[in-house]
Amino acid sequence: MAALAALASAEARGGVWDSVLDMTKVAQEKGCDPLLWALQLTSSLNSAGISFPSPELADCLVSYICWDNNVPILWKFLDRALVVNIASPLLVIALLSTRVIPARQLRPAAYRLYLELLKRHAFALKPQIVGLNYHKVMESIDSVLRLSEIFGLAEADAGTVVMEFIFSIAWQLLDASLDDEGLLELTPEKNSMWGVKPNDMEIDSYEGFEEKWNEKQGRLQSANTKMAIELIDLFLQNKLTSRILYLAHRNLPSHWVAFTQRLKLLGTNSATIRSSKVISHKALQQLTSDTQIDFIHRIDLTQGMKTNLCRKFHAVMAIGSLPSATCSDLWLPLDIVLEDLMDGYQVIATSSIEIVTGLVKMLQAINGTTWHDTFLNLWISALRLVQRGRDPIEGPMPHLDTRLCMLFSIIPLVIADLIEEEESAIFDAAVSWSTNHLRENTAEGSRRNYLVSSLQMLADFQGLLTPPRSIVSAANQAAAKAMLFLSGISVGSSYFECVSLKDMPFNCSGNMRHLIVEACIARNILETSAYFWPGYVNGNINKIPPNLPTQVPSWSSFLKGAPLTPALLNALVSTPASSLVELEKVFELAVKGSEEERISAATILCGASLLQGWNVQEHTVGFITRLLSPPVPAEYSGNDSHLIAHAPMLNVLVIGLGPVDCIQVFSLHGLVPQLACSLMPICEVFGSCVPNSLWTLPTGEELSAHAVFSNAFTLLLKLWRFNHPPLEHGVGDVPTVGSQLTPEYLLLVRNSHLMSWGSAHRDRNKQRLSAVASSSSKNPVFVDSFPNLKVWYRQHQACIASTLSALVPGTPVHEIVDKLLSMMFRKINEGGQSLTSVNSGSTISSGARNEDSTLRPELPAWDILEAVPYVVDAALTACANGCLSPRELATGLKDLADFLPACLATIVSYFSAEVSRSIWKPAFMNGTDWPSPAANLANVEEQIKKILAATGVNAPSLSAGEISQATLPLPLAAFVSLTITYKIDKASQRFLSLAGPALESLAADCPWPCMPIVASLWTQKAKRWSDFLVFSASRTVFLHNSDAVVQLLKSCFTSTLGLSSSPISSSGGIGALLGHGFGSHFWGGMRPVAPGILYLRAYRSIRDIMFLTEEVVSLLMYSVREISRVNLYREKKATESTKRYGRVSLTGAMARVKLAASLAASLVWLSGGFCLVQSLMKETLPSWFISVHLSGKDGGSSEGMVAMLGGYALAYFTVLCGAFAWGVDSSSSASRRRPKILGTHMEFLASVLDGKISLGCNWTMWQAYVSGFLSLMVGCTPNWVLDVNADVLKRLSRGLRQWKEDDLALALLGVGGLSTMGAALELIIQDDF
Repeated sequence: MAALAALASAEARGGVWDSVLDMTKVAQEKGCDPLLWALQLTSSLNSAGISFPSPELADCLVSYICWDNNVPILWKFLDRALVVNIASPLLVIALLSTRVIPARQLRPAAYRLYLELLKRHAFALKPQIVGLNYHKVMESIDSVLRLSEIFGLAEADAGTVVMEFIFSIAWQLLDASLDDEGLLELTPEKNSMWGVKPNDMEIDSYEGFEEKWNEKQGRLQSANTKMAIELIDLFLQNKLTSRILYLAHRNLPSHWVAFTQRLKLLGTNSATIRSSKVISHKALQQLTSDTQIDFIHRIDLTQGMKTNLCRKFHAVMAIGSLPSATCSDLWLPLDIVLEDLMDGYQVIATSSIEIVTGLVKMLQAINGTTWHDTFLNLWISALRLVQRGRDPIEGPMPHLDTRLCMLFSIIPLVIADLIEEEESAIFDAAVSWSTNHLRENTAEGSRRNYLVSSLQMLADFQGLLTPPRSIVSAANQAAAKAMLFLSGISVGSSYFECVSLKDMPFNCSGNMRHLIVEACIARNILETSAYFWPGYVNGNINKIPPNLPTQVPSWSSFLKGAPLTPALLNALVSTPASSLVELEKVFELAVKGSEEERISAATILCGASLLQGWNVQEHTVGFITRLLSPPVPAEYSGNDSHLIAHAPMLNVLVIGLGPVDCIQVFSLHGLVPQLACSLMPICEVFGSCVPNSLWTLPTGEELSAHAVFSNAFTLLLKLWRFNHPPLEHGVGDVPTVGSQLTPEYLLLVRNSHLMSWGSAHRDRNKQRLSAVASSSSKNPVFVDSFPNLKVWYRQHQACIASTLSALVPGTPVHEIVDKLLSMMFRKINEGGQSLTSVNSGSTISSGARNEDSTLRPELPAWDILEAVPYVVDAALTACANGCLSPRELATGLKDLADFLPACLATIVSYFSAEVSRSIWKPAFMNGTDWPSPAANLANVEEQIKKILAATGVNAPSLSAGEISQATLPLPLAAFVSLTITYKIDKASQRFLSLAGPALESLAADCPWPCMPIVASLWTQKAKRWSDFLVFSASRTVFLHNSDAVVQLLKSCFTSTLGLSSSPISSSGGIGALLGHGFGSHFWGGMRPVAPGILYLRAYRSIRDIMFLTEEVVSLLMYSVREISRVNLYREKKATESTKRYGRVSLTGAMARVKLAASLAASLVWLSGGFCLVQSLMKETLPSWFISVHLSGKDGGSSEGMVAMLGGYALAYFTVLCGAFAWGVDSSSSASRRRPKILGTHMEFLASVLDGKISLGCNWTMWQAYVSGFLSLMVGCTPNWVLDVNADVLKRLSRGLRQWKEDDLALALLGVGGLSTMGAALELIIQDDF
């Protein structure tokens, strides 16, 4: 377009340009002084009304020289025209590039002159962008070099064209140099898109300044190649052009990759570089690497800063962290999240592999740590997690197996995914380069090497590596395996199965590092060369004992085809599988074997291989899930479901998955959605069968459809928090608490796994989830596919929402209710009493009947469940009216639950709803009618006080009257009486694990002291659970008292920062926050619980979470003041030489400020997720900055330092909150929420800088916040900047420049994408960076 416009203009004023050529010819013939010629030409063109610099003049002069008048004096004329700025140097260079570079071998002198002009004018860009015809000149350059076409930027502004121009010139020089060295043929294209080869142009005969080839011309050509390479080096090193090339790197990534690959090819193979004394291959490679690092590292952030405090902040916070990550406190969020994942009350639908991977990438980016430090701290955090749970208290909660799953299975899979991510990127880049290059560059990525170095350094943390008692044997076996390998003795797993480690002729004491290494080797991210690490094993052995014992039943004998005898079955159940081959054989047996073999295979998979087979655990859970969804046989034609034939095996599986740790293992691996999808059809089918459907097991026992249904239904209900009372479902604007999983949501997540198969080829975790999902059904599954389950679920929701509807007499449901009441209360029937349901509005007679009427009804389970709410309502009403004694009520409910254990779920649902309605009279727990807690209620209360007092929380006290006359709401009293009737044995465990959380939730929802009363009653029942029950009771304090929540939050901050006077937290850090769990005992009672553990186990009980954001911000500011006060006190004792700004050591203060901010962000995210992060950015922070804070007034250097540290703390806190919610990149679906929320916050910042909003906070704090927040965005989360409106970024940049934050202003525009690239470039040039 510009060229056509130039031609049209030239035609319109053809006389002017003819006169220019005439004037030039005359001056050429007379040998006129070039400067005089330029001045005369300027005067003549001014008279003609030509504005400068003139694109037409540039084209006219270059066309005149090339090639009819290629003489030295005309090149001097051209140079003077550039000096006096009547022609644009950049346009002249562009015009010459298209003519001179292709002809450089035929006209080396012209090429040399071109290079000299380039060196003289290409680096002086500032005058070019302030000229009158700047935009017109850029359009001409774009047209001449076809920049928009080549780079694909259709609507590039003038600044963008300047970037493209600099990049294109450097690339043309590079391609020309490759061609001169004979290297261009080694590129994938074997050519240049710039047309630099001589055969790309038509070579015509020419006259004038002839350049006949001779030895002198050959030397000139070699010198030209050398100078071109030196100019490339100059483009990369020059402060101005290197920043412009960085913009190309950021915004033209594919072109940049091609450019750097060619640059590497030149650096590796160039003979000119090898002989050069100016530039070396190594230096060029370093430049190539340097130009690809983050822009925030390329600019001097300390330049122009006004105070040492600012400089230190940018050095510590914007770029990264303190050296070597300053121990492990920077990884506090990781420890908190890992510990939170251990909460048995929370089953998550998202794979913990995905959660931890995202968190690790986030912390690595924000902390600026190497992958070595990242992996090392990941292992340390996981080891701390295990150590906190190595000696847990007893109770229905996850134990050590869940923590070991995290350490030995989840973390290796996380690291495997991170390594796969990097190596896939290397592979893709290699494929895009060339086949030869592919073979040379598909070596292992740096992350794999960093894994090795981190595991080697892990040996320095012996205190964390001591294995718990239950896995000492496994650790010793791992060490023995390495020792035998080093000794060159080849033995299989059968050797360890046959020989006790005590009998081995060598000492092989192992630790948890040996197990970690084995887990990594099993995932192919580590090789057995790890066995050769110094100190990995002690000593060696030359031979094994010659007298091996007789072969014992083991996995090796099973693989060899040994029959599955009871002894072998017991061995396989109690010993975890060590390889995928072993599991595959078991799975094959479960699919193709006889019924007895299928049952045995299911038993094996749910045995030790599930909880302790860490090296293959992801495969074990996958096989179990697949077995729960057996395919329909091709020849199957029956009317009944094919699942009925698999009833014995399915029952074994659902019973085997009942323990809390088993469910948590599935949860950690992300298979809860698929597990729910597999259980729903089982419930639907067997819940529709009459109970006389029996299967005779190999043991002779009979299995009924009711049993299969109850076991499957109970397991299904554990996968979402169905039992929570109505208040927790949110009222009005109050958000839901925690993860309110529902059947619909679980299926939605499962279907998303299925749909992501095509896009999951680079994500190993998604591959695993997709494979498992597709193995059961390749189609999406919805709740509508299970009509009976849907009816029950809707009834469950209706029961929670409102009282029961009237029961119509004579209906099938009425008849079932009558039969169930008769079965439950047979003895009362003999007296002719009746049970009346007030809520249902009906009277259900239970008078004397013949004996047949008392038999258990032969009905499908779904029909019974529909009637249970009315049954329980009638029974509870009868008890309230004195028709039933409490003991008879409990016994009747237990009979109902024994008849159909699945009824327990509906009983839970009913009681949960009725407790919240507060319509029932209280039950006096006096020991006569109801069980009494008086025997140990005072002791329970005292223990609760001790737990809370250790964390700085005041517990409510019970009066003597409250202890002697303890009361509970009638539904709660009935439910606790029912649960107490269960035995504490393995058979009842799976039902208690359903009723237990429901009971606790019920009691927590009732007024204090209901929960201590319940804990006291259950402590009398199960004394070994007393610590667990007392701890559970202590958590409910926070449900009723928001002040207690604030006290606990404050305790978390003071203990983490070492500001507490408590001896358990005086040192601060992660250990003070999380301690050693709540399972460690000492003489005289339960050890004090660390505040972080208490909060992690209590925050889900907090109803109103919206106040937490403001409280956390206030506590963060309080912590900053305390940090400053403590540091000031310490510095007063220091010598004068160590005193810094405000007599405070900024390095130590900043490290603790970051620790406080990371704790604050972790608490906000866990407590409220996206909801609180959105509230923080859109409401809390703007309101906080607008408000007046008395503590924000400057009161000297110390107060100014507090304000600045406070601003930086808020910045780090806000960025971490956003990173928790959206990640640091755009790979997660959550990142789609980022533009709107972040955009609103950035608009607020820009409006304040524009003067549209007035602030009430300390101005120093505001400046620190803005500069800190934007610095972290630019340096750590540059993808966020791309989500912000370009106009907002430009406004922020202008505001920063007013604060003399020029570097940050430039960096912000530099990472803003194509929309801000032009503005960034003009800022670079204008300020002459």
